[in-house]
Amino acid sequence: MELSKTSYVILGMLKLGRRTGYEIKALVDVSTRFFWAASYGQIYPELARLEKQGLVKGEVDRTNGRRPKAYELTAAGERALRDWLTSDDPLHIELRHEGALKFFFSDALTPEEQLDQLRRTRRTHEDLAAQLRAIEPESEAGKPPAPLMTLEFGIAYQEFLAGWCAEAERRLTPGQVKKGS
Repeated sequence: MELSKTSYVILGMLKLGRRTGYEIKALVDVSTRFFWAASYGQIYPELARLEKQGLVKGEVDRTNGRRPKAYELTAAGERALRDWLTSDDPLHIELRHEGALKFFFSDALTPEEQLDQLRRTRRTHEDLAAQLRAIEPESEAGKPPAPLMTLEFGIAYQEFLAGWCAEAERRLTPGQVKKGS
């Protein structure tokens, strides 16, 4: 069966424990969204699809007035997640970066507007790196290292992008010597 990457996000979140769609989205927003986002508009239809395929099992919580449906992995869902995690299929790598898209077309701007655009993008990445540094990592002995190492990846990625913007700012600033010249 063909599953979307959002399916695997959901299966992975449910591997951590029983959750509602709302709880899955909340967990995504403080973890994977920094490298793989998922919206409510993706999560809820995907949960219904995964349930229909027998990969997750949902149960309505009747203990409160809202009656949210909480989901958990089935054995088939655990196998699907494991198969994906161990697959040697080519990785789907897609960079969607609005700042890079704007910069690509920024020759339509004045040099000062280009610099302002780069400064905003740099500050965004500096802020994201700070946000990631503020996440309290579970680095205690015996805890799985992958989430901490993924956090470190995110910090390094944001710092790289901020540094690239700073270098581009320097290269576009009048009177600066361009690298490689």
